[in-house]
Amino acid sequence: MAATLSVGGWEFLTILLLIFGLFMILAGAFTSYFGSGRSRMVGAGLVVIGLVVGILAAYFYSAGTHQLGSLIWESFLVIIAAIIGALVAIGIFLVAIMKS
Repeated sequence: MAATLSVGGWEFLTILLLIFGLFMILAGAFTSYFGSGRSRMVGAGLVVIGLVVGILAAYFYSAGTHQLGSLIWESFLVIIAAIIGALVAIGIFLVAIMKS
């Protein structure tokens, strides 16, 4: 029996690959800027890998009837919500620890 992904599965996979590509680009830029010698070349490689993964994920997702722009906007909102939730939880944890 072959495993198939539903629309939600494809959206999850696309978000995962787009975020992976974005952070590979950021890590590569950071490594290229602050590195020296061989690490600059590694950073450039990370940037290229991030670009390729991001572009391919965007292409394959939007090749169907899906809207890539709405997926990116929803992903952005989910990431912001996760960051806010994590910061609130860490803040409550720190207040609880500092008060005891």
